[in-house]
Amino acid sequence: MTTILVTGACGYKGSVLVPKLLANGYHVVAIDTQWFGNFISPHKNLMMIKQDVRHVTDIDLNDIDAIVHLASVANDPCGDLDPKLTWEISALATMQLADYAVRAGVKHFVYASSGSVYGVKDEEQVTENLVLDPISEYNKTKMVSERVLLSYADKMAVQIVRPATVCGLSPRMRLDVSVNMLTMQALKNGIITVFGGDQTRPNIHIDDITDLYVFFLENPQITGVYNAGFENISILDIANMVVEKVGAKIEVTPSNDPRSYRINSEKLLATGFKPKKTVSVAIDEIIQKFKAGKLIDEDRWHNLKWMQQEVLK
Repeated sequence: MTTILVTGACGYKGSVLVPKLLANGYHVVAIDTQWFGNFISPHKNLMMIKQDVRHVTDIDLNDIDAIVHLASVANDPCGDLDPKLTWEISALATMQLADYAVRAGVKHFVYASSGSVYGVKDEEQVTENLVLDPISEYNKTKMVSERVLLSYADKMAVQIVRPATVCGLSPRMRLDVSVNMLTMQALKNGIITVFGGDQTRPNIHIDDITDLYVFFLENPQITGVYNAGFENISILDIANMVVEKVGAKIEVTPSNDPRSYRINSEKLLATGFKPKKTVSVAIDEIIQKFKAGKLIDEDRWHNLKWMQQEVLK
């Protein structure tokens, strides 16, 4: 049985990915600090380890066939909270893990980078060959980690994914990413606050990004760097999509966030990978879960708030 190590396994994406890997017949070794809890059900082929990724050399990699490295301090505001911690977790631990993996003979490494490594771009289509110009600690750690991993490309299959902003439901929910946040505001308050609104952001459904990690695990011959985002939509247009379904009002206020970018994922689509879900589907799923009383707005679903309250207190 193929064994996959997943770091950051209890996070927003990991909590969706791990059950998919188990359903596909993989054995999974999952490590996570569990700062936000653990919402993954026990399984006979799952080894769950509560551990900081900075101590990854404590893990036995001898029986690991592939690694999906999701662990990082997620998003710009959280990355800026404690830059030293961010660099230790999101960059230095990646460097250690890559070196350790090669020494242990691991042949396959899938890395979750970020579409935000490009910074602010004027180009209509942001493709993988553009210069990276990261502007936050979070983006910078992702760029550095990419460079490190690509230096090992002659020793193992390295697949780097630059995801768009992820949306949709997860057992470890996030309500601080644009689509999810705007939908919850409409459901809870009847009012959506849009800062600026003209900024265009790429989006990807959580089922598609986790399906992509599975796809890459099953296709180690497809190596290199790939954008993953299929809907470039302005924040105001996302708000209008929500309003059509919920009937809330929109309040537009000025924004000091200049980030506006479109990512082009034609390179990824050329591999044969096909997305199945959309932003509209994500909004519908959140509405349905909320109306069923199975989703409420909790502090733990907001990374910055939770880290300030519980992690860095």
